[in-house]
Amino acid sequence: MKIPSFYFGTGKEPMGKGAIYKEKEEFKEAHWVLQHAHSGKFYECSFGMSDFPNIRIKTVNNLEETGLVFENNSISGIPVAHNLYHLDIEFFHTEDRENIEIKRVQLLVNVDPKDLWKSIPSDRNADFYKEDEVSFQGTFSDKKIVVASKRGRSHAHEGKFREDDFAVNKLFAEWNVISVSDGAGSAVMAREGSRLATVSINQFLSDPDVLNEIENNITIIYTPGNLQKELDEAKENVIRVLYKGVLYVHNTLEKTAAENKLSINDLHATLIFALVKKFSFGYVILSFGVGDCPINLINTDFSAVELLNTMDVGEFSGGTRFMTMKEIFSNHIASRFRITCVEDFSYLVLMTDGIYDPKFLTENKLEDTESWKMFFNDLNGDNDDLAKIDFINDAKIAQQLLHWTDFWSKGNHDDRTLAIIY
Repeated sequence: MKIPSFYFGTGKEPMGKGAIYKEKEEFKEAHWVLQHAHSGKFYECSFGMSDFPNIRIKTVNNLEETGLVFENNSISGIPVAHNLYHLDIEFFHTEDRENIEIKRVQLLVNVDPKDLWKSIPSDRNADFYKEDEVSFQGTFSDKKIVVASKRGRSHAHEGKFREDDFAVNKLFAEWNVISVSDGAGSAVMAREGSRLATVSINQFLSDPDVLNEIENNITIIYTPGNLQKELDEAKENVIRVLYKGVLYVHNTLEKTAAENKLSINDLHATLIFALVKKFSFGYVILSFGVGDCPINLINTDFSAVELLNTMDVGEFSGGTRFMTMKEIFSNHIASRFRITCVEDFSYLVLMTDGIYDPKFLTENKLEDTESWKMFFNDLNGDNDDLAKIDFINDAKIAQQLLHWTDFWSKGNHDDRTLAIIY
């Protein structure tokens, strides 16, 4: 005859069968409502056992189909699909270890909102086709750069094109340029407008004569002892050259519209760019912006953040300006150009509103250091997707950033482009 384990003492008075049965039944009948999970998102739930000191959970059955695992009185993992799952908890009493019993609980895995959105490929045979997502990583001056541009869910759901674009180029005499554009959703060929805006400004700035003229004037601006008149004239010369570049972009858009029997409004697109070179006295950053996309410079100890371009929000009440509009070439256009010089910096960031709307919410937070610390914590993996950008071991940083841009934000489904110089 086999003697039940509870007859063997452990230095304390053994429990009777009735007491053991009572504790097992109390555990079995305890009403457990597991926190709901979401498919595709990390989930963890700990079973509170403090009220049942003599009950031990052996395992949890039916977990395989959920994608979760059981360990240390917890279930965790990333649920693979939405469903109502019936989980069987195998348990025993510490003084009756050989008799395994079952407690059944339910786990509801809600559908991931992302799964409700279709992702229909854009038409490869359409005019001005472009990829739905692209990324880039490389060097930028003596620093590095990573860029990701992803079609928004609203466009993917209808099989439309990514309207954002960017271009990165190494130029003559160690100059570098990054340009970013956001095509207007209302413009039928905005995808080509944004591509042309970025490519054409970088093309203009690739001319060695243009860069020599800029550099000669930059040298005057940052040479100690020059007269104020010389400094002012040199700044005007730099802005004049950059203005020619912006005008070149507008003329390119105008010419392309005419050649394709389009209205120039069909190519509506914003533009921001940063032309950068490291000199002996520091990094010179020449920046420009039309539209609602920001350029931000973050100093080395993260104690200050500077917005390097004019944002067409606020007084325009949502009336974003585009490179196709002649009115941007007014007497106030000079205020759109910035000449910045810093000894060093930690990050130079350019983004479209598909990033800054959900992550910063309002324009005034674009110069708030705490908001930027939260943003980089997010990039470091502090997000629902646990998506992390590794700026140190950065062999796969472009893929990481592209994955990160797929974050979920209710009501924010626009194209997303983010460029980071680090």
